[in-house]
Amino acid sequence: MLIPVLLFILGLALLIKGGDWFVEGAVGVARRYHLSELLIGATVVSIGTTLPEVMVSSQAAILGNSGISYGNAIGSIICNTALIAALTPAIRPSKVDSSALKTPTIVFFIAAVIYALTAWIRGGFSRINGIIFLIIFVIYMFVLVRQGLSHPEKPAENADEKAAPMWQDLVRLAIGAAAIAVGANLLVNNGTKIAQALGVPDSVIGLTFVALGTSLPELVTAITSLAKGHSALSLGNVIGANIFNIVLVSGLAITISPFKVPAEKTIGSVNSSLVIDIPLMLIVMGILTIPSILKGRLKRWQGILLLTIYVVFTLYQFMI
Repeated sequence: MLIPVLLFILGLALLIKGGDWFVEGAVGVARRYHLSELLIGATVVSIGTTLPEVMVSSQAAILGNSGISYGNAIGSIICNTALIAALTPAIRPSKVDSSALKTPTIVFFIAAVIYALTAWIRGGFSRINGIIFLIIFVIYMFVLVRQGLSHPEKPAENADEKAAPMWQDLVRLAIGAAAIAVGANLLVNNGTKIAQALGVPDSVIGLTFVALGTSLPELVTAITSLAKGHSALSLGNVIGANIFNIVLVSGLAITISPFKVPAEKTIGSVNSSLVIDIPLMLIVMGILTIPSILKGRLKRWQGILLLTIYVVFTLYQFMI
């Protein structure tokens, strides 16, 4: 048991550091071409911080661990929203650009409702569902990039002098991607061994430990943004990452290996994934985004409520 635990921790460390290097390199390349901060946060940073989930769910799908694939994507959305994004308003409520949040929020709920209805009606996902999610991802990226290119950011004075050489950014990208790939492999393989040894269902491990581990890049981004007074950037990153968890992470995993919604836990003979996990994913995103769009700011009550929900959800996973 000791070796799997140590390898699991090593996998987390590689994911965190690999994600950090990847984001640094990607942001360096993006800023070199004067793309806006919003575009960088919603595309490059969100993709970078979501790469651990992509790699973990893809590896799990290849290995036939549908519980990890499902739990990682849904668990990461719940973790991103009810824990990571909740820290910002709970500690430092702030104004947000409600107009900038509308498109990502609408896209998320369109994809999430399709995901939920498919799970509730069919009880699982076919390869065509995965392809549909991937198509949504491509369309969303095209729209964001087009918006960003039509409103380029004015370069700061001496920006090129402060920027790292191009080759350094490319090296960070390559090493970061490699570290993420190796870390994801270690995380899935040893997370599964630990789950089996403890008798814990794969979906529970995916919804909690793996989801939190692969969401650490978002957590680092949120803390850094909060410390530097850029709470809106953190919110945009989380919402972007949540979209990618549905359309890219789930879409890729389903396309690789279609699966049924895990039914390892039930509530009164009803699959708890259908009545707890998926509805909660929609509820926490509604609590985070809808008041923010309507009022143009994040309120402390949103953060406190979301953090409370996350604690209760985590306790429920291990107590029921």
